[in-house]
Amino acid sequence: MEEGGTSADDIAFQRKILRVMAGSLDDLPGISSKIVRIFTSSTFTDTTLERNALMENVYPKIKEFCRERHGLEFQVVDMRWGVRDEATDDHMTTTLCMNEIHNCQRLSMGPNFVVFLGQKYGYRPIPTIILASELDLFREVIKEVPEDVEVLDSWYKKDANAVPPVYILQPISSILTNFNNKRHPKLQEQDQNAWWETMGKLQKMLRKAAQVLFVARKIDRDQMHNYFMSVTEREVRHGIIDAKGTKDHCLAYIRDIANMNLTALRFCRNFIDMVGRDVDKEAVKLLSILRDEILPTKLVDYNIARFTVEWTGKEGLDSESHKGYLRDFCEHFYTSITDQVERAVEHSKKLSSDKIYTEILQHLHACDSFCKTFQGREEIVGRIHEYMLGNSTEPLVLFGESGCGKTSLLAKGYSQVEPWIGATSSPVLILRFLGTSPDSSSVIPMLTSLCQQICYNYNVPNDDIPEDLSPLVQHLKNLFLVATESKPLILFLDSLDQLSAADGAHQLAWLPVELPPHTKVVVSAIPSMYNLLPTLRKIITAEKNFVEITPLGRNLGSTILKSWLDRANRTVSDEQWGVVTEAIEKCNLPLYVKLVFDEISQWRSYSSVKATTLAHSIHASINKLFDRIEMQHGKVLVARALGYITAAKGGLSEAELEDLLSLDEKVLNDVYQYHLPPVRRIPPLLWTRIRSDLPHYFSEREADGINVIFWYHRQFIEASKERYFRNVNFVSEVHDELAEYFLGTWGGGREKPFIYSELQRQRFSLDSTEGKCDRKVPEQPYFFTDQHGRISRYNLRKLSELPYHLLRAHRFEDASNYVFFNFRFLHAKLSCMPLQSLLADMEDSMSFQPDRDIKLLADALRLSSSVLSKYPDMLGPQIIGRLLPYFNSHQKIQGLIRQCDSDGLEVNALVPSYHCMHTPGGPLLFSLEGHPFAPFGVAITSDSKYLISVSNVFIIWDLATGDVFRQITTGIKGIMQNLVLSPDDKLGIGYTNNNQVVLTQINTGDLKTVNDFVKGPLDLTGMSCDNESIITWTAKEWFILDTNLVLKQTGSLEKLKNSIIYMGPSPKSDQRVLIWKPDEPIPGVESENDMTLEIHNSNIDNFVFHSAIAVSKDRKTIYACIAISDYAVACYKQDPNGKWKYEKNLGSNKGTIFSFTLSDDEIYLVATVALSFKVWDVRTSKMYQLDLPTGVRNIPQKNPLANQICLSRDSEFLVAGVRKNLYVWDVKAGNLIKTLDAHFGRIISLRSVISKDVNRVVSSSIDKSIKVWNFENIMEDVHNIHRMEKPIDAVSLATNAYVGAVNTRTCVGVWNLESGKLMKTLVSGQHSAIVYHSIITANAQYVISAESKNVVMFDLETEKAVSSNVQQDVLQLMLNDDDTKCIAVSKGTEGKGIVKCRVVPSGVTVYQYEYIMMKVHKAAVLTSDGLFLVVPAMSLKATEVLSLYHAKTGTHMYDMTPKYHNYIDYTHLVAMPHDPNLIALIDPDKGNIWDIKRKCHTKTINRWNGVCTHNGKFGLFAPTRGGLELLEMRSSKTIHTLIPKVAEGVFTNKTLFTKNDQHAVYYHSGKRSIKVFRVSDGKQVAEYKCHAEIRAIASTQGGASLVLGAVDGSVVVLTIADPTKEANKEFLKSLPSRQAANVGGDPSLVMKAANGNSRFSTMAQVARMAAKAKGTTKSRACVIS
Repeated sequence: MEEGGTSADDIAFQRKILRVMAGSLDDLPGISSKIVRIFTSSTFTDTTLERNALMENVYPKIKEFCRERHGLEFQVVDMRWGVRDEATDDHMTTTLCMNEIHNCQRLSMGPNFVVFLGQKYGYRPIPTIILASELDLFREVIKEVPEDVEVLDSWYKKDANAVPPVYILQPISSILTNFNNKRHPKLQEQDQNAWWETMGKLQKMLRKAAQVLFVARKIDRDQMHNYFMSVTEREVRHGIIDAKGTKDHCLAYIRDIANMNLTALRFCRNFIDMVGRDVDKEAVKLLSILRDEILPTKLVDYNIARFTVEWTGKEGLDSESHKGYLRDFCEHFYTSITDQVERAVEHSKKLSSDKIYTEILQHLHACDSFCKTFQGREEIVGRIHEYMLGNSTEPLVLFGESGCGKTSLLAKGYSQVEPWIGATSSPVLILRFLGTSPDSSSVIPMLTSLCQQICYNYNVPNDDIPEDLSPLVQHLKNLFLVATESKPLILFLDSLDQLSAADGAHQLAWLPVELPPHTKVVVSAIPSMYNLLPTLRKIITAEKNFVEITPLGRNLGSTILKSWLDRANRTVSDEQWGVVTEAIEKCNLPLYVKLVFDEISQWRSYSSVKATTLAHSIHASINKLFDRIEMQHGKVLVARALGYITAAKGGLSEAELEDLLSLDEKVLNDVYQYHLPPVRRIPPLLWTRIRSDLPHYFSEREADGINVIFWYHRQFIEASKERYFRNVNFVSEVHDELAEYFLGTWGGGREKPFIYSELQRQRFSLDSTEGKCDRKVPEQPYFFTDQHGRISRYNLRKLSELPYHLLRAHRFEDASNYVFFNFRFLHAKLSCMPLQSLLADMEDSMSFQPDRDIKLLADALRLSSSVLSKYPDMLGPQIIGRLLPYFNSHQKIQGLIRQCDSDGLEVNALVPSYHCMHTPGGPLLFSLEGHPFAPFGVAITSDSKYLISVSNVFIIWDLATGDVFRQITTGIKGIMQNLVLSPDDKLGIGYTNNNQVVLTQINTGDLKTVNDFVKGPLDLTGMSCDNESIITWTAKEWFILDTNLVLKQTGSLEKLKNSIIYMGPSPKSDQRVLIWKPDEPIPGVESENDMTLEIHNSNIDNFVFHSAIAVSKDRKTIYACIAISDYAVACYKQDPNGKWKYEKNLGSNKGTIFSFTLSDDEIYLVATVALSFKVWDVRTSKMYQLDLPTGVRNIPQKNPLANQICLSRDSEFLVAGVRKNLYVWDVKAGNLIKTLDAHFGRIISLRSVISKDVNRVVSSSIDKSIKVWNFENIMEDVHNIHRMEKPIDAVSLATNAYVGAVNTRTCVGVWNLESGKLMKTLVSGQHSAIVYHSIITANAQYVISAESKNVVMFDLETEKAVSSNVQQDVLQLMLNDDDTKCIAVSKGTEGKGIVKCRVVPSGVTVYQYEYIMMKVHKAAVLTSDGLFLVVPAMSLKATEVLSLYHAKTGTHMYDMTPKYHNYIDYTHLVAMPHDPNLIALIDPDKGNIWDIKRKCHTKTINRWNGVCTHNGKFGLFAPTRGGLELLEMRSSKTIHTLIPKVAEGVFTNKTLFTKNDQHAVYYHSGKRSIKVFRVSDGKQVAEYKCHAEIRAIASTQGGASLVLGAVDGSVVVLTIADPTKEANKEFLKSLPSRQAANVGGDPSLVMKAANGNSRFSTMAQVARMAAKAKGTTKSRACVIS
């Protein structure tokens, strides 16, 4: 935080900040607000014109300013507007006004009070409450007039329950019963007249008595003035005169009307106080003192605005005649308010911008509030005290049912920590009331804020706090280690049940449970919620650390009530206390006691018995409270207001609530039954009255960046739902109104229509039944922008609340259109919220109504999670790349893809042209990426909830969501080779390739390593464990460690010529299962496949077998091959004496068996053989043979116990991982049902995940990915992506057809670039030939391939090699002379290079020559006109030269020696595209232009990497350490810095211009991302995160697309759809993948149409591609290149 200066005040302020950050409750500063809340004070009738002008023209603008510029809510409290007779009835308006002024002062950022004063002093009511001692003095004064005493006694009643006693003015309708009876206007008029007459009498007698008592010095001047003061003056005193800091918070507007026509009594009494027909001189004097004497002393001059206007016409003021005045007034008001807001925001930036300070302060204020009302509970507070001073290293848990007082107890305990341990140390206290703020409602923001607070207090840098949950948890645990004896760390977390379920919060794996010295943690929870108490008991072992919170008990409940009454200066009569005692006996939960207190605080000593009853449960008490509120304020208004708050997902701001009530026609029709408002909005006073009658039952908290109110306790939520949401239609209406509000349907000035009630039409003589009115509610954009049009922040309220309410309003079609299949919504939410929040919305939707389209979209997002969580701008490409196969069969998905092709271009203009990513809907559930190396170890917890995988890190994945649950950085140097879990799922252990053993505690993430116990030269080869010990071994030696990694035992085989295959635990703790094999088998006695099973430390006989073995879990049954050269499968069982007894053979088998696998239920035994798998039912010995496809075979592994097979649930399917594919058989039917293209690298691990509700298989691969397959969907269609078998090395594109040739190490693939289909694989037939290069002709008729020893030319029409000519070690292939010639550059013998030119396709040699190669080969280049070949070579004198050859004849023209100023060795040559006489020599620093005609250096272009546009005007500079610049070639100047110079490590990059020179392309190998920039203005139009490393990238001929060749063998075509060109959207619509198929709605036919006819010949496709490229077809997709 910034230091604000050196003054004493600043120093004190900084100290206060330090105390807050350390968690101290002493002298808390106020909370920075998220709202501008202004109380406007004025007299009623004389400021109507100004107040209406502000409401109409200014308030909406200020609201927009606050919201868009600073993210602040804006609210005006105008208690004069919309006031009805009911507000007068109970005389509470003045009190409410004072409360609202206080709330504005407490909450508002900047301005909080504005007064409008004219020439009217205003309404002067009699006091509502008068001290009994004072009124008794008044009675003495007037006792001589019995009539006055009678009037006084009838209207003022003594309340002895107040301390000291008071007299209370009775509600008018309690005496004049028709005062509010609008149904009988005449009776109402009579009672109203009677009241005003009575009030006049009371006013006179009280004022007269006050004057007498003042003269007699029995009361002071202020007491006397209390009976003369107007409401407006009372407000000004509270808002300005008695307030602090008025300079930045208050404004005064004073208006004088000149030439007021006092004869027009009817109108002038609106602007000046009158008594009868005369001016009220007393009021004039009081106003003058206030306005002209007192006010100027309290406000600075510039905060007082004075206006003088002329009286015009009969009415004095009107909007037309005083247009200029109103304009000036409104402009001044807007400017003054916004200036004060700006100053306040600037002033608070040092705190409000420090989000963690605001978060801490909010929780400290809540704690302070809880502590103020806390009483008793000494025993439980003592338990917390004992824990704080004790030596426990685990958290303390407070648990109890809702309403039992856990939160108050935890707060009290927190408040006592400093007194308990502060004498010997300076503790850092951290407190979070979970669920009361956005940063305490979800686990990741909550943990982040904890880390930030710890870092601040212990001076630890906080810029490396991880964003993902797993490293964040580990980071927090590391931070706990900074606590010291002098500065201990104490953490309190209240209400674990209030955390969002996202990120596995309720599994509590994030909770530190092994606490280092000098740290303590206290948590509280409701035991029945989310299984929290059992989970806590599982991870916290000390029973004494669990403290149950029980009800208070009658005595303590009564004591607390009396204490609270004393503090509130209240009491109750003995008779009333009897009612209280009876209630407390029946229920004494703390929440109930609080409800009782709030109820009895309202009791008067004169209250009737009927009015002093209590409900006997929390629920009944809340309903009784609601009954009272509804009776006082109207059922419709209360039900809708409380309904909106209850229905809101995370609470509502009061401004939002006012807006919602102002849009609710039922509320407005009820409120405006008897009069028509100037603006159809709810009067603010109405909600204020309701809120004031529900004291302390709403909590104020921050949500989505604003302050909201919500029920402070769960019981109120439940009671409100039960009361108001039983009516399904009511619930739907409330959610519908909320949805409309967050949609912004009526925002931004749009007028909402309404229908007048019949009563209104009759009463106000209305002709029309309908009207419409602007409700002054805000628009709801997805985001807000600054003055430069840049996104400043997102509309979190809309993004959070809208899906929730659309679903609960059952507006499922709107939810699809506005949320789930709305690109702008999806992108906005992903840009500012975790992906999980969007997926939660979708899961919420499917809980209401299953929707196949939403499920597909959600699954697609899950598959994309690793990309979208960091690159939300990849949303469009990810949706398109994954969901295109459903384009025709699912209309919602089609619509979303269309939006990605239009709206999505604004954020990412690189668009996949066809399906190119794994598609949801089939068996693939998740693709888990995050390991930096191959995950050789994969394990599943016994409850099937988590997957643990290892490389050089541990990653724990949530199998329900696919999210990283925890990532544990090990810091090891090697790679873990396997992973085992302890049976209780508490430990995960692996060993590395450098003999380290690494152990992690799964629940906590704590890590241990040991690496010095293996002394010999051999490496560890295996590991197993139980709950107490870990067994690991080399080929000759085994080691047993405990769970602290302390070596307890070691051993070796008696015969050192044997090698250990496996060693594992046995059911008996002191025994081990050992399998070993001989190193050198004895000829004729042993074979190399012989092995022995030994039960170590037992008298059980050794069991000798060969090839394969499977052992039951209880170690008492064995399946193995026994006799030499006999592969029959024998079953042996262990008898009671430990002898292995033969039981049976499982049928006959003659083929070699590589390994056995026993199913989890031990019913099936699977044998791996060369060409199939054999499955036996061990109960019946029936065998099922499952054959591999032709050409696929199993390879025996080094470890005969290892294999990559598993069985699905109920052993229905057998799954085998062979190379990169998964093969799936129906076991009973024996047929192969599915081949899954699972990975692009070898599968190294395969596991099944089986439970009652889960049927999955997990595969991991050398490609570093883990795939989770849902076998419930195994029969669904799989939309395979075509790919090569090996990584792609190069891409060559046909310029006149949509065809490309790619080469891998083993073959050449010919691809249809429209559909992304591999049309043909070209192989010369030579065994194990290596392909180095390939190139395709412009018309896609021929492909030339350079293999190990030959240059082969293929005819794509016949799909055969036309010619094959010997030429070894080809370094380059080039086409020339309109693709009729092919030039091959190869490495010859004796340091010679060979250049051969051949005719295409015959292969006839045109010419051939040799040259002396440079030591490091540098590629030759053809000049841009194809006439000359420039070859980097060595002269006979061993100097470097550029040899020029005629490219058509092979004639050597001459050699050139490249010498020039600042010459350094160049890396490569570039033929300048715009001038055939120029080439460039590119060195690490610059590009050097060489004229081959003039044989000289002509120019140096600094920092150019050799890439330039076709006109030679622009070039690129891209250093390997980061950055990209666009250069002007003529001047060598940078005209645009496309990517700033940011250190990103040394990675390779690829740069190019598209063929049309409109865009620059940059690929970064480290980030695997492609960025595209517009050349004309340097703006980035796209960043595309590639699915795999890109080996080759090329631009299509027309520059409209990029073609990528990846290491996974895939070819991806990305269209550059620059959003500035509307034609690009039309082009995307014309792509074949976006064409609707007319197949009658049959989904299977749609899929076939989308995939095309695979039997369509390669050449036929090529011909069609070429025809399209030449423009002979009408398809618009011909614009692909």
